Amino acid sequence: MSESLLCLLTEDLLIRLLQKLGSHRKPFRLVCKDFLRVESATRKTLRILRIEFLLGLLEKFCNIETLDLSLCPRIDDGVVSVLLTQGSASWTRGLRRLVLSRATGLGHLGLEMLIRACPVLEAVDVSHCWGYGDREAAALSCAPSLRELNMDKCLGVTDIGLAKIAVGCGQLERLSLKWCFEISDLGIDLLCKKCLDLKFLDVSYLKVTSESLRSIASLLKLEVFVMVGCSLVDDVGLRFLEKGCPLLKAIDVSRCDCVSSSGLISVISGHEGLEQLDAGYCLSELSAPLVKCLENLKQLRIIRIDGVRVSDFILQTIGTNCQSLVELGLSKCVGVTNKGIMQLVSGCRNLKILDLTCCRFITNAAISIIANCCPDLVCLKLESCDMMTENCLYQLGLNCLLLEELDLTDCSGVDDLALRYLSRCSELVRLKLGLCTNISDIGLAHIACNCPKMTELDLYRCVRIGDDGLAALTSGCKRLTKLNLSYCNRITDRGMEYISNLGELSDLELRGLSNITSIGIKAVAVSCKRLADLDLKHCEKIDDSGFWALAYYSQNLRQKCQQYTLFNTLPLIG
Repeated sequence: MSESLLCLLTEDLLIRLLQKLGSHRKPFRLVCKDFLRVESATRKTLRILRIEFLLGLLEKFCNIETLDLSLCPRIDDGVVSVLLTQGSASWTRGLRRLVLSRATGLGHLGLEMLIRACPVLEAVDVSHCWGYGDREAAALSCAPSLRELNMDKCLGVTDIGLAKIAVGCGQLERLSLKWCFEISDLGIDLLCKKCLDLKFLDVSYLKVTSESLRSIASLLKLEVFVMVGCSLVDDVGLRFLEKGCPLLKAIDVSRCDCVSSSGLISVISGHEGLEQLDAGYCLSELSAPLVKCLENLKQLRIIRIDGVRVSDFILQTIGTNCQSLVELGLSKCVGVTNKGIMQLVSGCRNLKILDLTCCRFITNAAISIIANCCPDLVCLKLESCDMMTENCLYQLGLNCLLLEELDLTDCSGVDDLALRYLSRCSELVRLKLGLCTNISDIGLAHIACNCPKMTELDLYRCVRIGDDGLAALTSGCKRLTKLNLSYCNRITDRGMEYISNLGELSDLELRGLSNITSIGIKAVAVSCKRLADLDLKHCEKIDDSGFWALAYYSQNLRQKCQQYTLFNTLPLIG
C-alpha cells in the first residue's frame, strides 16, 4: 500500500487499520508519516524499556492514559523533575494509571511531584517498592481521585501512612496491602471508616486480628476480600463477616492457621451470592458439612482447596453440588484418586481450570476422563503426576483444543510421542516440561511447528534438548517471552545464536549450561533488547567479556544471577 493511497484514507479508517496491525505497528509507523501521526494521537498505553528514551516518548505520545515504568528501576527524583520541567509535560493531563512497581529509586519528593502533576490519576501501583514508608504514603494521598492503589511489599508503611491515604483518597475502590507488615488493626479500622466505597481489599500476611474483620464487615460495597496468611484471625473474625459485606463475591482465607470449617460455614451461610472460595492450606480436611453447605452457592464458580485432605465421597459431592464450577484447585490434596476425579468431572463439565499438582495417584484413566468431560479446559496442572503416559496426552490433544496452559513438570511418562499428540493444542501459550528427561529435540520440534502462540516454556533439566531443538523452537515460537533452559547441557553457543532471534524475550534461565561461553551470551545481549531477568549461575565458561556485553547491550536487566568460584572461596551471588 503506497503512502499516497494512505493519504486518501480518513483518520477514522487509519485508526482502524492501525488497530488491525497489532504487534506489527512499528514497521508501518517507521515508513508512513500518516500512521505515525495517528498513533501519536491515539496511543493510550506506554511501557518504557529504556529510561533515556522516556522524555522523547512522552513528548511524542502525549495523549496516553497509562504509563508503565516498572522496567525502569533507575528512575529517581531527578529524572521526574526533568520530565516535569522540560518540554510541555502535556502527557500528565490525561494520565489515569501509573505503574511504578519495583521503581525503588524514586523517593517521596519525586513521587509527590509526579502525583500532583496528574490531576485525573485514578490508579497507582507502587508494589515491591520495599523502601517505601509513611512519607511515600503521604505523597500518594495527594491524589484525591485515586480509586485503585497497590502497595504490596511497601515494608515501611505503618498505620500513620495508611491513615493519610484513607483521609486523602476517600474514593478508593481497590486497595492491596499485602506484606505491609507494620499495619495493624488500628489502621484497618480507620481505613474502613473513611473509604466506604472499597470493593477490593487485600490484607494478606498482615499482623491483624479478628478485630480488623469486625471493621471490614462494615464495608457495604466490598466484593473481594483477600486475607492470605493472616495467622491471628480465627473463626470469630469470620463470624463478623457473616452478617456484613452484603455484596461479597470472593474470599481468600488460604494459610490462615486458626480458621476452621465452622468459620467458613458462617461466611457461606451469610453470602449465598459467593462466586469464589479460596481455603488452601488452612483446613486439615474438607468436612462433609462444609461441602454440603456449598450446595446453597448457586453462583459459585471457583474453589481452591490446595493441601486439604479429601475423599472420593467429597469429590463426588462437589461434582453433584457445584456443577457451575469453572475452576477447581486440588494442588497437593491428599486422597485424590481416579475414582474421585471421575465422579467429580462427570458433574463439573464446565471446568476451564483444573489444578492437580502432586496428586500422584491419578493415572491415564482419570486424565482421559477429564479430557472427554471437560473440552473447554484452558489450564491443566499435572506436575508430579508421574503415573501418566503419552496415552492420556493423546486424549488431551484430541479433545482439549482450547488448552492454553499445561504443566507437566516431573511427569516421567512424557516423551516425544506425547509432545506430538500434545502439539494438536495449537492455542498453547504456557507449557512446563521441567524434569521430563525423555523428551528430545524431536518432540520440541513438534511443539514449535504447531504452537506459534507460545510465550512461556520451561525445559528445566530436559537433558536431551540441544541446539537443533532450539533452532526449531525459535523458528516456530517467535512470541516467547520466558524460557527456562537450566541444566540442558547439550546446548552450546550455537543454541544461543538461535535464542538471539527471540526479540520479545524478557526472562531467560541458563543455569548450569557448561558449554556456553561469552560468545553466545553476547549474541543474546545484542539482540534480546527486552531481557530483564537472566540466570547464569554455574555457567563456568562465561568470562568478563560476556558480562561486559550484558552491561553494554542489556540496559533493561533488573536481575542477573551469576556465580564465581575463585581460589576455592565461597560463591558470591550478584
